[in-house]
Amino acid sequence: MTSEIIYKGQLRTEARHLQSQTVIETDAPVDNQGKGERFSPTDLVATALGSCMLTIMGIKARDMEVDLEGTTVSITKVMAADPRRISQVKVVFSFPATLVIDDKNKTILERAAHTCPVAKSLHPDIVQDVVFNW
Repeated sequence: MTSEIIYKGQLRTEARHLQSQTVIETDAPVDNQGKGERFSPTDLVATALGSCMLTIMGIKARDMEVDLEGTTVSITKVMAADPRRISQVKVVFSFPATLVIDDKNKTILERAAHTCPVAKSLHPDIVQDVVFNW
């Protein structure tokens, strides 16, 4: 088992990762009857995409002896209606100015990002708009 989730009432949940015992709380978003005081479940899906891409890039970068420390990823989730769902995730990578890397290695890292398990698990109708700002 990976995690356990408890409904805390008022559209809030608490998820506990069983191996590490870390906790993530979720809240329904304001546009769906919630308070929007925590990540919503769909926020976590969109955020997981960026985190997964950066992690896979980090693994590949480590093998290449490239240091990606300080790289940031900005996530924008776009929702659609009928049915309510994620229609697009915009992922924008920003790399530290101190990172010096040639075009070949940039391409290798970009391709690695697109192979992340979350990217491969999302429904093909969800647009993954990914930008790499080197």
